[in-house]
Amino acid sequence: MIRRDESPRPGRVDDITCIRCLQVKPSEELDRLMWCEDCIARARKRALKIGLASGGGLVLVLALYIWFGIRPDLSLIPTGWALTLVVAFYLGSRVARELAYGVERWQNRPAVEARPPA
Repeated sequence: MIRRDESPRPGRVDDITCIRCLQVKPSEELDRLMWCEDCIARARKRALKIGLASGGGLVLVLALYIWFGIRPDLSLIPTGWALTLVVAFYLGSRVARELAYGVERWQNRPAVEARPPA
């Protein structure tokens, strides 16, 4: 596999096949792992869905723990508990999104929907 930084003719724009979608693109449109911008956008979108689901799951578990485990007095600081859940959702979804995107890039498997050019 030829990486972008090992191009045989530096300075010349060659057409290279994207590893994920198998579409032939100019080399300047591919990143260092030979993914085109469309494939990167699709991977980010999949990672966003995973991140939102993970953040929602974390909030659900944390809310149940707060309600049944801690049993807070809601007259005390209800916005503090709500803010705790909002921060947990943001941080949990952000971490899960970046991990999902990183794992997908690290595995670097061709997409199932990829069709070789005719």
